[in-house]
Amino acid sequence: MDKHRIIIDTDPGQDDAVAILLALSSPEEIEVLGITAVAGNVPLPLTELNARKVCELAGRPDMKVFAGCDRPFGRKLVTAEHVHGKSGLDGPVLPDPKMQLQDGHAVDFIIDTLRAEPAGSVTLCPLGPLTNIAMAFEKAPDITERVREIVLMGGAYFEVGNITPTAEFNIYVDPQAARIVFGSGVQITVMPLDVTHKALVTPARNDAFRAIGNRVGVAVAEMTDFFERYDMEKYGAQGAPLHDPCVTAYLIRPELFSGRHINVEIETSSELTMGMTVADWWRVSGRDPNAMFIRDIDADGFFSLLTDRLSRL
Repeated sequence: MDKHRIIIDTDPGQDDAVAILLALSSPEEIEVLGITAVAGNVPLPLTELNARKVCELAGRPDMKVFAGCDRPFGRKLVTAEHVHGKSGLDGPVLPDPKMQLQDGHAVDFIIDTLRAEPAGSVTLCPLGPLTNIAMAFEKAPDITERVREIVLMGGAYFEVGNITPTAEFNIYVDPQAARIVFGSGVQITVMPLDVTHKALVTPARNDAFRAIGNRVGVAVAEMTDFFERYDMEKYGAQGAPLHDPCVTAYLIRPELFSGRHINVEIETSSELTMGMTVADWWRVSGRDPNAMFIRDIDADGFFSLLTDRLSRL
């Protein structure tokens, strides 16, 4: 398989940070062309700062980081400090980055990169709200045909919602953007709560991160130590779900995952179900499939991969 050349669109977030670290530690399979920040878990000034902190933690101060959209399409920004802490990366103490934010807007970087690179060679990996991706598609419709694939974390079907009774956070923050992306015609693979809630950081798995002994392993263990308290209390599980690393793990070892090619529509009208991913898992709607919707994961294989790769940094 040829190497995945990707743009990571993100709102770090501890689990976003782990997803970025996994990508940067896997150069055989993944080449990260740049990282674009979007408002989501915390406001944009913190997400772009956190993205740079993570790059420096990985020893990659050369990575290009761009700031993007600071608010969703026509809605007030909803954030998740109650999960991720005031900084978005509470847990470890990470120094302020020395690397500079790139000039220019993240949306323009996405557009320019897709136009400059060979068609079908760049995969977009959104880990947060889809505002930057949708804005790029709206501003430059020609680029949709140039995207190899979108692999994103967002949505839910069997697990329903985690920010409202019916909506997953990333989709709920900007449902209009999600609707644009899911209607774009681009090949999409979705990592919903249905699969990410099976990627649980149990105490033994977190001990394995810490036992790596390097700066990255300890930092990741401290990140999951912090946010697992909220998720364990909320879900009654034995650990916190590592949502976003499922995206980069899928690129490296897709055989760890399984799902169905189905139709997914985004609710944008009803405040009761705003941001719901209406996933036609049983294929009863007659609507054409537009996404590979992942449901299952080999969790032991996933954490083995993650621990191995983090040990490289």
